[in-house]
Amino acid sequence: MSGKGTQTPAYWYDGSAVPFGMRLLSPLYAAVSGLRRRLYRRGWLKRHALPVPVIVVGNITAGGTGKTPLTIALVQQLRAAGWKPGVASRGYGREQSDSGRWVDADTPTALGGDEPVLIAWKTGAPVRVDADRVAAGKVLVEAGCDVIVCDDGLQHYRLARDIEIEVIDAQRRYGNGRLLPAGPLREPVARAGECDFRVVNQGAASSENAAVACGFGQWPMRLRIDSAQPLVGGRLRALSHFAGQRVHAVAGIAHPQRFFDMLRAERIGVVPHAFADHHAYQPQDLRFGSELPILMTEKDAVKCRAFANDWHFAIPLQADLPAAFWVALTDRLEKLRAR
Repeated sequence: MSGKGTQTPAYWYDGSAVPFGMRLLSPLYAAVSGLRRRLYRRGWLKRHALPVPVIVVGNITAGGTGKTPLTIALVQQLRAAGWKPGVASRGYGREQSDSGRWVDADTPTALGGDEPVLIAWKTGAPVRVDADRVAAGKVLVEAGCDVIVCDDGLQHYRLARDIEIEVIDAQRRYGNGRLLPAGPLREPVARAGECDFRVVNQGAASSENAAVACGFGQWPMRLRIDSAQPLVGGRLRALSHFAGQRVHAVAGIAHPQRFFDMLRAERIGVVPHAFADHHAYQPQDLRFGSELPILMTEKDAVKCRAFANDWHFAIPLQADLPAAFWVALTDRLEKLRAR
């Protein structure tokens, strides 16, 4: 398995001892982040409201939990319900990160960020990246959007929000329950109880543990893969085409093993290659010494299209949630619009 870049500290999730230095730093982080929250709640730091509803999709842990698949599904559902959604994002890891810009499916990920480019590619919705999410939201409203979806940004309190959706990884949950850097928490677990919706990412729909992963008041999200898209163009293939074959599987995401397990569940022989989250791919990264099909997440695919060949495939990821979740969400939005 390839290993490049920094990885999530094992002690966050495996029950091992936390290094002494990390335990010393954690109370300092708690004090600074807690003070910031209190300043916003008491009005000493100003929140800025937009004239349209704002939905924030985020988490209270560091690392990926499935926010982007949910954001894509959310935009698609809102459009189907008659809304005109726009997406605001910081565009983590991009160049010129302090400046705002529009992102579309053809924007280089170095300029737009991998996740915003993926969202634009999958949804066709207006996507604006800016370190100042308030500024991004204002530009989207001026462009005609009547609801703003923030990909990440649960801790970006400067932008007032109407609906908060927390996304939780069903396997990792809150890890050791400690705040950064001793654990994965950006905020105390109690903060999660303030969110309007709590979505539990249970991974593959075929997971045997999915039925017990959700608690009361939580909504299950299951991820589904069933096709492969050639990066150089051409017709979508059924994923079953690769069943019984060996493939190189590439994942530069926060939890690569989830992607590998999903492919294995489809009876595909996986040779795994895990890269760091937000890895900036170069052609040599995909040279593995054997001519096998290369299957990768869509988040990786948007960064590899420029040098892709006939052996490279993106695996579209579908997020499935209960119909009742969408009913509850759109009902909340309609009430906001009526006000």
